Amino acid sequence: MSKTRLEAFSDGVIAILITIMVLELKVPHEADWRALGPLLPVLLTYLMSFLVLGIYWTNHHHMLHATDRINGAILWANLHLLFWLSLTPFVTGWMGENHFADVPTAAYGIVLLMAAVAYTILERTIIAHQGPHSKLAAAVGKELKGWASIALYVTAIVLAFNRHPLMANGLYVTVVLMWLVPDPRIEKRL
Repeated sequence: MSKTRLEAFSDGVIAILITIMVLELKVPHEADWRALGPLLPVLLTYLMSFLVLGIYWTNHHHMLHATDRINGAILWANLHLLFWLSLTPFVTGWMGENHFADVPTAAYGIVLLMAAVAYTILERTIIAHQGPHSKLAAAVGKELKGWASIALYVTAIVLAFNRHPLMANGLYVTVVLMWLVPDPRIEKRL
């Protein structure tokens, strides 16, 4: 099966998610810089979520570039990833509107964690279909950065539930910074 439709669909979903998030930003009624003060948590949460979706988009692009063919299992694994990414606008708005409160911050982390798990499942499903000597398998290797991200997300969720949402957000930012540059392993293999 060709991967073209899978790529186009995934690109479209991620573009729509980013659009939904920006449409949720409310314009202040005042015309001075102080009017942005109350919106700062919302803007910071939007920025982090925009970067998260951008990171998934670039790494998804690289992963599919290293993929020769797809099957039904890959389609479903990709939908699983898109499901968790589709919750990003909701938890972004909830956390931002509630100024990084404990439960919304934990919910944000749960969505990030599940998206990371879903991405790993998609990656493993592609490798299983392509074979252990495929370009993607060679590029991914042991995937230490992916497992470190999952561990940081779990830690952040525990911190958020234990009334440390700012520390949790610090770990979310740490994961974003770890992945900000697209994974060069795939580019090197291609």
